[in-house]
Amino acid sequence: MAEKTQRINEYKTRSVQTAKEIIQSAQDLIFTEYRGMSVAQLTDLRKKLRSEQASYKVMKNNYMRLAMRELGKPDMSAYLTGPTAVTFVSADVGPVAKILVDLSKEMPLVVKGALIEGREFDKNGVIAFAKMPSRKEMYAKMLGTLKAPASNFVYVLNGVISKLVRTVKAVGDKKA
Repeated sequence: MAEKTQRINEYKTRSVQTAKEIIQSAQDLIFTEYRGMSVAQLTDLRKKLRSEQASYKVMKNNYMRLAMRELGKPDMSAYLTGPTAVTFVSADVGPVAKILVDLSKEMPLVVKGALIEGREFDKNGVIAFAKMPSRKEMYAKMLGTLKAPASNFVYVLNGVISKLVRTVKAVGDKKA
């Protein structure tokens, strides 16, 4: 009996390899369904995401499953059903999630779930990320909180000195 051999299509192998490279270059992934969106809406979405260092690509579900399995990522098969587009986030995920959630209210875009920092999140988790302040906003709040005691101390010291100067000037004006 002849041994069965399996032919692997070179195109499919390259596609999985490309998907692996894109996944490795991204920090986080957000899965959406784009069914019903026009070309103009997709172009607008991609433009907004590009400004936040993210890219939006339609990829075959099988290629994504294979690439993620080969990279040792969690199984995201629940989100890789039907027409799926993946947002590859290279920077802060908060603003990107906010863009997707806001646009899902206006367009026929459906947020399915996400892989953020190696953890799986469903649609509600992505919405929660969208509501959180961005990393820059959090740094600004933290810096303001750290700076407040020193600033207040300077104001108190300055207040004592200015009160003394005003008192001396008042005494000088009274004697003159």
